[in-house]
Amino acid sequence: MHQQRKLDHLRICLDRNPQFANVTTGLEKYRFAHQSLPEIDLDEVVLSSELLGKSLKAPLVISSMTGGTGEAEQINLNLAEAAQHMGLAMGLGSLRAALEDPSLVGTYRVRGVAPDILLLANLGAVQLNYEYGAEDCHRVVEMIEADALVLHLNPLQECLQLGGNTNFSSLLKKIEQVCHQLPVPLVVKEVGWGISTRTAKMLNNAGVAAIDVAGAGGTSWSAVERDRAPDDKTDSIAEAFADWGIPTVDSILMVRRAAPRMTIIGSGGIRTGIDIAKVIALGAHAAGIAAPLLTPATVGAEAVVAKLEEVVDELRIAMFCVGAADLGTLKDTPLLERID
Repeated sequence: MHQQRKLDHLRICLDRNPQFANVTTGLEKYRFAHQSLPEIDLDEVVLSSELLGKSLKAPLVISSMTGGTGEAEQINLNLAEAAQHMGLAMGLGSLRAALEDPSLVGTYRVRGVAPDILLLANLGAVQLNYEYGAEDCHRVVEMIEADALVLHLNPLQECLQLGGNTNFSSLLKKIEQVCHQLPVPLVVKEVGWGISTRTAKMLNNAGVAAIDVAGAGGTSWSAVERDRAPDDKTDSIAEAFADWGIPTVDSILMVRRAAPRMTIIGSGGIRTGIDIAKVIALGAHAAGIAAPLLTPATVGAEAVVAKLEEVVDELRIAMFCVGAADLGTLKDTPLLERID
């Protein structure tokens, strides 16, 4: 059933482009004040940064997408090869499938084509309330030679899935235990509905290394699960949550207020380099991007590189046009203005 769900998710995201009905990321409400005299050279704009102790050529994470099926294996290899070429970070889909069936671990292994990238393993946090513990978290890191682990939070998605794991009680204590026992940094992310102020405070106190907000406004997992609904009742419930969630911008600002020193990855509906520039200016340390890369990843690594080069060029030009020679200057620039 787990493999079929992975296949369904891939099919729906590739064929249907499921989006929020009305909620947006909030990025459209912000505009940079264009500087006609930027006083810098485009060629001297520096995009390099550090995330979780590793250097990146641009502040960009290829967000967790897939794994656990034959179709996912080539997609992950293409994404990883592109990440290696571009000097970016990459997350993998949940490795729960590989824990359940070790024969599937090959669909996640990408170090052969990406020996140097910041690589993030991934597991559902709620699984800590079921059959898995800190040792299993360590196992998935070792399985794929990851540099860090992402525990994803998806309570709404679990509610909308047939047979979903919905026991989220006392989960924070277990996340805290993983933080203390795992030999690599622990990142906690949502899957598309955002991280609130309260949740950010809880995670900060638990000792997580970074928060990936994965805000609302991009791919709608309510819509994805509605497409998979086994009956009319589940379909109607999923439809009711079509606009549920915290927009990406709001979630970034909430996390900053709740945990000013927290490393933040701004994701959820990131589509262009201008979007990346905005989330950095709002306080994120890096941006996560997924949907725009999925179709290119079914074609080949070269197609992914072409899309990433486009996005990175947009980021560089946006920084040039606001006179930001580096990411430190871009962060908290007064030239990002709210326009509504």
